[in-house]
Amino acid sequence: MSARTTTRRRQLGSTLRKLRARSGMTLEEAGRLVGVSKATVSRYETQAGPVKWIVVDALCREYGATDAEREAVVRLAKDAKQQGWWSSFADSIPESMNLLLTLEDEAVREDHFSCVYVPGLLQTRAYSTALQKANEIRLASAEIERLVDIRMKRQEILTRPNPPRLWAILDESVIRRVVGSAETMKAQLSRLLEANESPHITLQVLPFSKGAHSAALGSFVILGGSESALDVVYVDFHTGSLFLEKEEELHRYRLAFEYLRAQALDMEASSSLIQRVYEEL
Repeated sequence: MSARTTTRRRQLGSTLRKLRARSGMTLEEAGRLVGVSKATVSRYETQAGPVKWIVVDALCREYGATDAEREAVVRLAKDAKQQGWWSSFADSIPESMNLLLTLEDEAVREDHFSCVYVPGLLQTRAYSTALQKANEIRLASAEIERLVDIRMKRQEILTRPNPPRLWAILDESVIRRVVGSAETMKAQLSRLLEANESPHITLQVLPFSKGAHSAALGSFVILGGSESALDVVYVDFHTGSLFLEKEEELHRYRLAFEYLRAQALDMEASSSLIQRVYEEL
């Protein structure tokens, strides 16, 4: 998946394809009516390369889209090149992280399963700093601070006017692994308890007593667009990251997440377990 294929661009292509199908036009007919090639119309629908909003507007008119539909699609076309807050860090952010930040900024929901550490969106600064210091590649203090600043900035999506719906399932090992110091971990557990009170955040703990489960191979995130067809699975590895969007891949991870939700403790019981671990520290 290309770092340039953002959720907005994918949604634009999907919507244009649906509008053309509804009108009954072929790619060639649509292109002829607005003065572009069949290949150009196809490229707009398959999210390949840049788009011109004036062509998108013309296509919508030929497809018989309503004014509201046309305005929404043109807005997508204009926003497809929109740069996020992280663009100023682009030179030092890996391409995979650049894409993750783009998708996350546009997501309407995020489903996380974490089996090692607290998800970045819910980490405290001290916890995040301790993780960076534990990296096998030693970083300068200034670099650690920069990386932590980026992570803290990411968390602002949870406090914006229309935050994504965050559903996080944590393996019990996540809340029991002491990262940093006992005080750092206690503050992190308090942050989780606070997060579970938020109306747009759901947090569950998968207890050790559940034994083997469907996601034992590792953590993952499902980033959701406004339509299920726009979902992307993010999997982080020691040497890189994967973005999965094939339907069979999405189905497998969605099924795993549904299984985990059913196996995990409910919100109230999860908060009770987190509180008990807090008191043990």
